[in-house]
Parts: sequence; C-alpha cells; structure tokens
Amino acid sequence: MLSRPAQRTSPFRRLLLPLLVLAAIAVIIGWARVGAPPQVEITPEKPGLGVATPVQVTVQAPGRGVSTVAVELVQGESTWPLAEIEAKPRPWWRFWGEYTPEKTLDLTVGRQQLPELREGEATIRVIAGRAPTWLRHPAPVVTEKTLPVRLRPPSLDLVSTPNYADQGGSGLVVYRVGEGAVRDGVRAGDRWFSGYPVPGDEALHFALFGVPYDLEEAAKVVLEVEDEVGNRADRPFLDAFKVHPLKHDTIRLDDAFLGRVVPAIQAETPDLVPSGDLLADYLKINGDLRAANAAELVKLGESSAHELLWHGAFEQMPNSQVMSTFADRRTYVYQDRDVDHQDHLGFDLASVRAAPVPASNAGVVVLARYFGIYGRTVVVDHGYGLMSLYAHLSRIEVTDGQKVDRGEVLGRSGQTGLAGGDHLHFTLLIHGLPVNPVEWWDGRWIERRILGPLQTAENS
Repeated sequence: MLSRPAQRTSPFRRLLLPLLVLAAIAVIIGWARVGAPPQVEITPEKPGLGVATPVQVTVQAPGRGVSTVAVELVQGESTWPLAEIEAKPRPWWRFWGEYTPEKTLDLTVGRQQLPELREGEATIRVIAGRAPTWLRHPAPVVTEKTLPVRLRPPSLDLVSTPNYADQGGSGLVVYRVGEGAVRDGVRAGDRWFSGYPVPGDEALHFALFGVPYDLEEAAKVVLEVEDEVGNRADRPFLDAFKVHPLKHDTIRLDDAFLGRVVPAIQAETPDLVPSGDLLADYLKINGDLRAANAAELVKLGESSAHELLWHGAFEQMPNSQVMSTFADRRTYVYQDRDVDHQDHLGFDLASVRAAPVPASNAGVVVLARYFGIYGRTVVVDHGYGLMSLYAHLSRIEVTDGQKVDRGEVLGRSGQTGLAGGDHLHFTLLIHGLPVNPVEWWDGRWIERRILGPLQTAENS
C-alpha cells in the first residue's frame, strides 16, 4: 500500500493565526482603550462673578492622561474664550511612559478681563477632550457652572458729620450700607477696622477706628464696603485731620542691661535660641519678637466683644509720672554706635516700686501672661476692638476671662521684658493698633468723638 506524502505548511499559513490574534488584540484595545471621561471641577473663589473673580478649573484624567481642555464664558449669545491647552496623553497602545494625570488652570474672570460682560448670569463652560484611539474618537466631556454676575458695589452713605481725627488718634464714624454688603469698615493705610451694625438697624453701621501713628495723609483714611463677589467702594470721610510729627529719643544700651533682659526673655520664649552674642540676641528680640507681638495683638483684636463693656473716661495710673509719651522714634546706641531703630507706642508711667496697676476701665481680661518684649502683661477687652495693655508687670493678679471694673487691680508694676526700670507701659489698642491714650483719658473728648455720634445713630 502506497503511503501519502506529508503535507507541508506554508510560512504564510503558519503566521496567519498569530497575525489574526494580534489583529484581534489591536481591535479590542483600539475599541476599549479610549481615555476615561475626565473629572472636571470649576471652583470660583466667590459665589459669583464681579470685576475680577479668581476661578480655578481642575481636570483629572488618571487613565491615559489629560488631552485637550478649553474654557469659555457664555452669556446670552456671546461666548468668550478664557483658556485653551493641549496636553499629550499616553498613546493608546502603550501602558507606560509619561502623561499628565491632572491639569489645573487658575483664571481671573470678570468685567476687568471682559468689558462686554453684563450683570445677570453667565456660564463657565469647560470642554475636556478624551484621549482617542485609532478606532474611536469619543466626544469630549462638557462641564458647566452658572454664576450670578454682579458688577456694582453696595451703596455707602456717610451719616455722622463732621468727622475729625489726629495722627495716632482714634475716632468713630457712622454710615449706611446698601444691600449685598458683606464687609465694611474703615481702612487707614494698611490697617483695617471692622464695622458693626447699630442695634435695631442692620443697614446703619459704625466703626471705631484708629489712625496709624506714622500715617500723615487724611486721604488714606476711608470708609470701605465690599459685596460677596468682591465689588468694592470707598470714600474719604474726615473733615479735619491733625498731623503730629514723631518725637525722637535715644536709648543707650550697656552689657549690664543686655545681660539682665535678654536671658530672661529667652527663658520665657521657647522659640528664641540663644546665639551666644547678647547684642545680636537683643536686636532679634527688639525687632523680630516685637513684630510678632504686634501681630498677635492684631489677632487678639479680632476676638473683641461686639458690645460696649466700658463706661466713662479711661483713667491714668494713679500718682504716676509720665516717663515716655506715645509714638517716640527711638534710636538704640551701643558703644557709641547706632544699632537699631524702633517706635515706642505707649506711655511709660512710673510710681513707686511694685505699685498697684488698676484697670483703666471696665472690661474682660483676654491676656494675662508673659508676653515677649512686654514681659508680664495684661490685656483687657473693652468691646468693638478697643483694648488696653498693661506691661512690664512684676506680678499678675487676674486671669484670662475675668471681668474687671475700672480701678480693679490687675497686677503690680515691674521691670520684666525690655523695661529698663520699674514702671508701667500702658497703651490703648483698636483692633491691635496702638493709639494715643490721652484722648481716652478725656471724658469730654469721648462724649464728642465716640459716644455722641453713636448715640445720634441709635436715636435716628
């Protein structure tokens, strides 16, 4: 019986099956491996669009990465492009390599960028492309956020008049704010003094304010109001402004003084690390720690009670002699050379050693501890941002949260902190800004400048 010869498989037929398998895989990947729908977040900084509103757009595409992103603003029949980017996603056939999983765009949207924008509503639209394959080109993801457009600030009308203030002094102004106001008060240079509603009339507000001791221009003291989308209006309101040139003083430093005050303050202030150089450490205390204490007093002013806790004139420490007045510009001299310049913002009042230190008016103790350059210190809150500070005490006799009456003893005078001898450093603060206490020691000034305008507003 004759046997049949063996059939020989051609090379093409041997490759056919693997090619078919590869083709099937390519089709499957080409169909299935399009980029996942991007996740888009539109986050405006304000609850609406104003003159210039920051808006953050975040696009996440963790699979193959961000492809294209276009951002536009739509209002009625108008469409304005805001941003456009094109990233390079990972190729559909590659499972490795660089790609962009997330892209964040920080935009500013408003009338300032788009003069044609009108009040009403507008829509931020984000068109985020999906990474394609050779077989599929999916539609982009479109995300929208509609926001109100507000371009006019709230109204601001002055009520109290006339209004006076001195450089380094205080005042109270009454005004009326329009609908939509969320923040109002007085701006004096770079200082802010919050306004408060007059009881019984939410639109009628008042602000207790101070003028920085180094501000010499009345035009920089203005009423200011702002709405929730950042539209802002301001207006000057002072009818008269008196400038007081700074006084100058010289403080002479010696090793005995540095050796007494520097280690004592460092021991009470854990963040201060001795360098081994007493003068260098003193200058750090006199500069950096002084600034940190000032910033903490501003922060403390934010927690002031929204009510008047005081009554009548504030009282100077009894039987005290004024050793240094408010707003002296001091030059510090060591071994016959100028080493520092700082401003002394309070009154130094001297009596007998360890003299009783009474509260200058009624209030609530909000700080009673060792406090940097001031040594042992008490701060009393009198409401609406007004506080009194008593520094360099040898002993503190009150605690945080304690209510005190005018004349109640807070502690004893001393020479803690940067004091050169036993005395009381006293000052008044409005939202953390030191102001001249002399005005507040005058009952007639208080009636004319503080209580009079406020009572007139309450009765209007």
